[in-house]
Amino acid sequence: MICALGSSVCFGMASVLQALGAREATPGTGAGVDVALQLRVMRQWRYLAGLSLDGIGFGLQVVALLTLPIYMVGAALAASLAVTAVAASWLLKVRLHRMEWAAVGVVCAGLAMLALAAGDEGEQSSSEALRWAMLAAAFAVLGLGAAAGRLPGRPRALALGLCAGFGFGVVEVAVRLIDSWSLANPAVYALVLGGGTAYMLLASALQRGSVTTATAGAVLGETIGPALVGVVWLGDRTREGLAWLAILGFTVAVAGALVLARFGEAPVPEAARTETPAT
Repeated sequence: MICALGSSVCFGMASVLQALGAREATPGTGAGVDVALQLRVMRQWRYLAGLSLDGIGFGLQVVALLTLPIYMVGAALAASLAVTAVAASWLLKVRLHRMEWAAVGVVCAGLAMLALAAGDEGEQSSSEALRWAMLAAAFAVLGLGAAAGRLPGRPRALALGLCAGFGFGVVEVAVRLIDSWSLANPAVYALVLGGGTAYMLLASALQRGSVTTATAGAVLGETIGPALVGVVWLGDRTREGLAWLAILGFTVAVAGALVLARFGEAPVPEAARTETPAT
């Protein structure tokens, strides 16, 4: 549980830095997902700092996924938005209103309910078919992301964020399916392809559309699907008689995270505000 929460803190801090770095990168000129954007944002120190925190967070996430049910880890990752909100109020001087502070409390309450209700990690063995299914899902995310990048305006940001969330979800499940790092294991390729695709799509969403909408889509994509896979196919369970509390805690934590989704947004500099004429 400590690793899951530590991962949440790392991801929450990283999102603020990555949003700033993505906005500082030179925007692309064409339609669709800008693959070259990933190279341009790598020149921004804030994005690199966020990426380093993501690396630490991913290592903690892997440890958590090997010891906790996927639904528990997924909710903790969604709670990273509460960390982002607090970090934004502290580092970026973004003012939190009462509803947003309440949402931070709601997220914490949801995680507390999940901690009380969560059982042991499922011991059900994974099938070879599920490993191949995750690899197919990673390719599907890549195709869906390419299509999402050609959508207009706000639908594009939501679709890109949702597809990025699906990619991160593939990573969560793939970690549980890797019993060896053999090159013959399709789950290894699913993890690499799913994670790489997710970061590329999220970078495009952060720069090219509403980051608030994109972040909400990513939260939904990386929590619900993997949680269902863990319960249905990998044997994740709750403590006896506390399934209702786990469902309630998961729902409350994700709902609170969605309220806080706007804190993935990079702040507009004061100079830009004063120079932009009213319309």
